[in-house]
Amino acid sequence: MSMMSEFKDFAMKGNVIDMAVGIIIGGAFGKIVSSFVEDVLMPPIGLLMGGVDFSDLAITLKQGAEGAAPVLLKYGAFIQSVVDFLIIAFSIFIAIKWINNLKKEEEQPEEPPKPSAEEALLTEIRDLLKK
Repeated sequence: MSMMSEFKDFAMKGNVIDMAVGIIIGGAFGKIVSSFVEDVLMPPIGLLMGGVDFSDLAITLKQGAEGAAPVLLKYGAFIQSVVDFLIIAFSIFIAIKWINNLKKEEEQPEEPPKPSAEEALLTEIRDLLKK
């Protein structure tokens, strides 16, 4: 088997395709959640904390000299990333929990059909004969 045909077999498996779709959707979902956190959630939190914008929080390690940029430890950007991650992780948790609940509802077996009147009568006769 040639390498190209092996690669084609690998790439066309359902799991690989599903994973690729999941990664693409996850990237788009990440952008939505990041925008939600940055543009909707963080401004009120910053306002409650006295107008602090997390992304601007930094410690200057070395001042810039003659056109050189200062060396900054941007811990605010880290805080922002942690908040983004927590919200994304919680959103995914809720989505998976919702999907699992839908699956459980679908998997619940239906009650077996009740026996017909004839079957019930025959069962009753059988039970009486056993006694």
